Amino acid sequence: MLFSISVIIPAYNVEQFIETAIVSALQQPEVSEVIVVDDGSTDKTLQIVKSLQLVNAKIKIYHHENIINKGRSATRNLGIQKATGDYISFLDADDYYLEHRFRNDITIFHGDKNCDGVYNAVGFHFYRQVTPLEQDKLKLNTVVKKLLPNELFDGIVSSKYGYLHLNGITIKKTVFDCTGFFNESLMVAEDSDIIFKMALKCCLLPSVIDKPVAKRGVHDVNVFTDDTLYKVYNVKLYKELLEWSYQNDIALKNKDTLLKWLWFFKFRDGNSLWNHILYWGYLVRGIPELFFSILSIKYFPIIRQRQILFPFLYRKN
Repeated sequence: MLFSISVIIPAYNVEQFIETAIVSALQQPEVSEVIVVDDGSTDKTLQIVKSLQLVNAKIKIYHHENIINKGRSATRNLGIQKATGDYISFLDADDYYLEHRFRNDITIFHGDKNCDGVYNAVGFHFYRQVTPLEQDKLKLNTVVKKLLPNELFDGIVSSKYGYLHLNGITIKKTVFDCTGFFNESLMVAEDSDIIFKMALKCCLLPSVIDKPVAKRGVHDVNVFTDDTLYKVYNVKLYKELLEWSYQNDIALKNKDTLLKWLWFFKFRDGNSLWNHILYWGYLVRGIPELFFSILSIKYFPIIRQRQILFPFLYRKN
């Protein structure tokens, strides 16, 4: 079976890193095309990509209409729509693949016809001085054990067994018929959104989870280190995942999990109980099926915070 992979690289003002990313993808024999979607760069990113394209026809360049900046989700979505390979892999423009990135993936796909995608470990490359906290925390994006497909969502949504990164995922292009495309309303956490959807709807199998097949670049302008952005968008992430779950016949236990994490992040914002009740009303108006389920009671704010609101009921004699 022919194994043709389209590697999609969203690019915005990454002149320092883009060549390394592209070359690392071109070095993989399974890659049939490297799709670079320029997201309105104002530096020399596009010039560098065009110069590389002159010597390698596998490189394809696309832009949004009117060459505007639309963000990472829209940029990856355009790449997916333009891809001609049977399989899709993503690579951020400031990251790079290691040798034999897809070797084990091929074996797994050939061995299991039901496999929709595979996931691998991703490491880190520091372009600046590393802090002690980063040195301890940023070692490997992976899971600590091989999980069955029906265990994966629970294992990564809570980080119980670790977490995954897009650079380590290879999927059939048809997966997006099940999950939909990247959520363009999310400025950050759009990668978590699509990975959770894949874990809920598809058969994802572990590939190489004990050593990296790619490296994430850590530098001074990384978005994933911006806690302020994530504080805002984590609530939006779980709210929109919940809406998606009701539209896609996701199991009740997984909807329960999404609600648990939605309230975990919502309660951290420090708003009043009344504010949370209003938010709950807004939520169930948008998802009428939620109002008529047991989850409507379980996750009503007063019920969720009953031990804080009524501590005397929980005192031990």
